[in-house]
Amino acid sequence: MKLASLKHGRDGRLVVVSKDLTRATDAFFIAPTLQAALDDWERLAPRLADLAEQLEHGSVPAFRFHEHDCAAPLPRAFQWADGSAYVNHVALVRQARGAEMPASFWEDPLMYQGGSDALLGPREAIVAADEASGIDFEAEVAVVTGDVPMGSDAAAARGLIRLVMLANDVSLRALVPGELAKGFGFFQSKPSSAFSPVAVTPDELGPAWDGARLHLALSSYVNGKAFGSPDAGEDMTFDFPTLIAHAAKTRRLGAGTIIGSGTVSNRDADGGPGRPVADGGRGYSCIAEQRMVETILRGEAHTPFLRFGDTVRIEMRDAAGHSIFGAIEQEVRAPD
Repeated sequence: MKLASLKHGRDGRLVVVSKDLTRATDAFFIAPTLQAALDDWERLAPRLADLAEQLEHGSVPAFRFHEHDCAAPLPRAFQWADGSAYVNHVALVRQARGAEMPASFWEDPLMYQGGSDALLGPREAIVAADEASGIDFEAEVAVVTGDVPMGSDAAAARGLIRLVMLANDVSLRALVPGELAKGFGFFQSKPSSAFSPVAVTPDELGPAWDGARLHLALSSYVNGKAFGSPDAGEDMTFDFPTLIAHAAKTRRLGAGTIIGSGTVSNRDADGGPGRPVADGGRGYSCIAEQRMVETILRGEAHTPFLRFGDTVRIEMRDAAGHSIFGAIEQEVRAPD
């Protein structure tokens, strides 16, 4: 089934959305918000699934579904933790600045804890105070968990994935070095992240979902021009159960925790860094990676970061070409 939160108060109004993303029906009589549904998932998920089936059959009241009416599926979440599962992306970052790649990076996931009190809807603007801050998008896949006990291993975590969605983990690249140099992680360089209009249950993804990875292309566009379509299932060094187990190593995770994949990144067929779309490659899921490849191959970066007025679109389609989650489409703006 597909679930969305229409803009309403702080936590949205839960609706069930049709498979083709054209219609929706209210789910308030089952759960007023998605968080409420996740808090009692074992009891409420079957009722929501029944409602989804009735919506497909046209046997319940429905209304036109518009993606611009959506908040993030979880407008505020108890936890948003973003991994860096595609070690190819990390390797390129380090190679571009001439740094060695520690062997541990292939064995132990990187993860940071992001702000989750004000998550952006799919059409909300990326607001930045200054273009010089290096405004960048990061196209990712994310999962939402149920309650995860502390110390859960990957096998247990696999069964606790409730929903899958897309994310834009916005980064202010120029602020990153100074923050990391303090030795205490990201904060100002990681403003609010945005999420797709709908979150879907894993069964909705069919064979593209193997229980741990989503094997479909994640497409990104900047100002309407294709920027990248790497396959989210390839080169994912750490799958979602592994990321969840990593996050739960020393703490329990509450229902509604969001775990991000990190920037989706593929190597080229010859094992080298991926190629830009303009050169016949799959491209990239963030501007920084394209700039890294330019630096490695040509000695300097040429692609600019985002500027005010630019737009970013992130979407994933199934094998038949149908949008699965709807699209994240954001304009970059200065503060009002």
